[in-house]
Amino acid sequence: MPDLEQAARASVTARRAKKRSSVSMGLETFGSVGLALIVLVIWQFAVPLLGLSEFVLPTPWAIARRMVTDAPLLATHGWYTLLEVVAGFGAAVLAGVPLALAIFYSRVFERAVYPLLVALQTVPKISLAPLLVLYLGYGWGPKIGLAFLISFFPIVIATVVGLQSLDKALVNMVRSMGASERQTFFKLRLPAAMPSIFGGLKVAISLAVIGAIIGEYIAAERGLGYLQLQANQQFDTTLNFATVVSISLLGVLLYFGIVLLEGKVSYRKESAT
Repeated sequence: MPDLEQAARASVTARRAKKRSSVSMGLETFGSVGLALIVLVIWQFAVPLLGLSEFVLPTPWAIARRMVTDAPLLATHGWYTLLEVVAGFGAAVLAGVPLALAIFYSRVFERAVYPLLVALQTVPKISLAPLLVLYLGYGWGPKIGLAFLISFFPIVIATVVGLQSLDKALVNMVRSMGASERQTFFKLRLPAAMPSIFGGLKVAISLAVIGAIIGEYIAAERGLGYLQLQANQQFDTTLNFATVVSISLLGVLLYFGIVLLEGKVSYRKESAT
């Protein structure tokens, strides 16, 4: 009898643990979606209850309808913003990763360049926008340049930190086994640094969107930032919100594009919790 009671208790405990686990997984998977829906529902009903006009604060439903109605307009301007972001981010990757390698492998280069990078990072990028317009003109240059400048530093820092995080004892062990520096880099250093590098890339792609939009605020004839300024001048609050949502969606899609790429080329570290 005691054995049967213990078995029954163990079965009940296992079922409860499984139920808690399924609930926890559901919250992890759909928690953000549920929270967003709650906020949208509160927003939808609060606006008429508070007597706010659409000019002051449009409802989520009005914004969604406007996004459907003006989908071609938003898509056209969004395409230009996307190209600016991808160009600036790509240039930052192509310049930032080699620079990080030079900093990692050369102590002299690190002491010469690193302080300049920090000094450049402390300068507000929006203060550089008028200068970029002056030097690069009114076209693609300022937007791509700002996207590059604002996303460059996180890529460099994340790459350097990732390369430096490898245990020296492990490096010494593989070198004692006859591995060359090239083999050590591609077989050991780079795979170990990938999580940190992709962490920097995910931060950088979000910042690149901000940089491109700031550039469009300063000097542009197209793009989502330019469209938002036009909506402000026309006192079209609904279109303004629709543009903000489009910018946010663009950033989210690019972010998850980096996440998908990370899943293809990198491994995930086990969580400590």
